[in-house]
Amino acid sequence: MTRRQDVLLGLLGSAAAFGVCEAVARAGFVRRSYLPPASEVLVRAVRLAGDPAFLDGIGVTLRAWALGLGLACAIAVPLGLLLGAVPVVEAAARALIEFLRPLPSVALIPLVSLLLGSGTQTEVTLIAYASLWPVLFNTVYGLGETDPLAKDTLRAFGFGRLAVLLRVELPATAPFIAAGVRISAAVALILAVATEILSGFGEGLGIFIAQAETATDGTGDVLAGVVWAGALGLVINGVLVGAERRLFAWALEPRESTGRLRKGVRR
Repeated sequence: MTRRQDVLLGLLGSAAAFGVCEAVARAGFVRRSYLPPASEVLVRAVRLAGDPAFLDGIGVTLRAWALGLGLACAIAVPLGLLLGAVPVVEAAARALIEFLRPLPSVALIPLVSLLLGSGTQTEVTLIAYASLWPVLFNTVYGLGETDPLAKDTLRAFGFGRLAVLLRVELPATAPFIAAGVRISAAVALILAVATEILSGFGEGLGIFIAQAETATDGTGDVLAGVVWAGALGLVINGVLVGAERRLFAWALEPRESTGRLRKGVRR
């Protein structure tokens, strides 16, 4: 499918979901205090765009998101290159990585809060922990997919290990790293909002949702905050996908050609 078809199908799916929610609420199948009509939620979400305090909270959440994601990338990319380039180090660290990876970040909130206190430090630490894994594993996987012929060619011309890494392995791994960053960006936004909701005080989009939850008739504000969280995730993903296609078009073209070839074979 073309990009235009993808966009049209996405809009169609969104319109269908909007219509179902609107019809269910208007028909009285669910009490409005539990599920307001989608149109009212959308209107409330638009009105929040004119609230300076709400926009400041959005800024706080995005700042923590950016810091946590940046910290995760700063740790995961060098560590992934080390693990992928040195099998001995990867074998030694495998047990520790497999132990830490399944730990849910939300479950670590009480421990991190106890050690660092409540605030931006705790939020950034949890975001970085959760966002580290997709970038790390994509870096290791991408390094393993590097063309061995290209590496052998540079070695034959007398280039050292560092030169091979910088000239061949790192450029070949860059599209995989970008895909990991795109996945981690969504994870980081989820952790940012979830941490704020569970902490219950301070500033941020999650704080707005948590406070609206305890207010009388606050369901509309809760859902409006959720709409904003989803919209932020959609915008962030769209920006990263566009940047990935622009920067690594040379890596995406073979995949698209392979997909077209497979479709032709099936026909």
